Amino acid sequence: MGLEEEIEEIEEEIANTPYNKSTEGHIGRLKAKLAEKKEKLETQQSGSGGPGGYAVEQHGDATVALVGFPSVGKSTLINALTNADSEVGSYEFTTLDVNPGMLDYKGADIQILDVPGLIEGAAGGRGGGKEVLSVVRSADLVVFVLSAFEIEQYDRLSEELYNTKIRLDEEPPVVRVTRKGQGGIDVNAGKDLSLDEDTIKQVLRERGFVNADVAIRGDPDIDRLVDGVMDNRVYLPSMVAVNKVDLIEPDYAETVKAELAERDIDPEEAVFISAEKEKGLDAFKERLWEELDLIRIYMDKPGRGVDYEEPLMLREGSTVDDALHKLGGSFEERFRFARVSGPSAKHDEQQVGRDHELRDEDVLRIVARK
Repeated sequence: MGLEEEIEEIEEEIANTPYNKSTEGHIGRLKAKLAEKKEKLETQQSGSGGPGGYAVEQHGDATVALVGFPSVGKSTLINALTNADSEVGSYEFTTLDVNPGMLDYKGADIQILDVPGLIEGAAGGRGGGKEVLSVVRSADLVVFVLSAFEIEQYDRLSEELYNTKIRLDEEPPVVRVTRKGQGGIDVNAGKDLSLDEDTIKQVLRERGFVNADVAIRGDPDIDRLVDGVMDNRVYLPSMVAVNKVDLIEPDYAETVKAELAERDIDPEEAVFISAEKEKGLDAFKERLWEELDLIRIYMDKPGRGVDYEEPLMLREGSTVDDALHKLGGSFEERFRFARVSGPSAKHDEQQVGRDHELRDEDVLRIVARK
């Protein structure tokens, strides 16, 4: 029996096993085994001469991947937003390669990737899906581009991303496993953990752990426990853009909102656009900015004053040390202290060290040794 058949057999057994406390450990072991088999299959396929994914050189301050089924309007959207020149057609599979464009917004260079349309079965390699998904995994934000007439495509798209180890809009589970020489498996978790300790041990044993200390924070379910143990998932934020709204009747908009709500997508959080008519693009750009958590730092340059034209772009939560790292050169070695004015400072020209957390539109001056 080949790996693909073994995977199908395990998936069928999971589907046919009723979930309850007595079967929890068995299902946990099956899910751990399933993850292991999928890893082996992926490694086997990668080593068989198949494509290893698109090589898209990343530029700019952040990267956004537009995902959607063929002919949903991604190429039209990226052309409207950026300097890309993606071939546009009304037939399927127009985009045959990853097409990057650069959006200049609030001083940030945001690379937007128009990837080939995903189709059902992409995670299994159908339609070049694995190569497409390898690009998505390296992005900073995933944007679902949906037709207003086919909101249900979100279900299949999100499933394909999940099956290729992409987890959207969730924090990584805190599961730390440390091997040890003897003593079996010891579980250290809080009182709010719902999973049975034996279930956790079965999952660990299926992954080859015989002697280990396991620390778990929070209350992960079996799937998140397996994710934490596998430790190779990618966690990304996402947003939804509903395209072709210029083609719908006003009363149909309520139907679209209801279909979004059925999928736990807040209609107020989705962005409604017409890429063809270039409507709703300002709202789209602003949502990109919010989801990417970028902040602008204006550098006060000796003898030249504050540069408000080309800010240093960092991520929310970044410190002076992060700014030094991005500036490069000899700043990190020569750093003495910094002076900050703006939202993060208690007063203008506040003297701070490397660990000072910066905020959007701070003015930063680096004082360095000569």
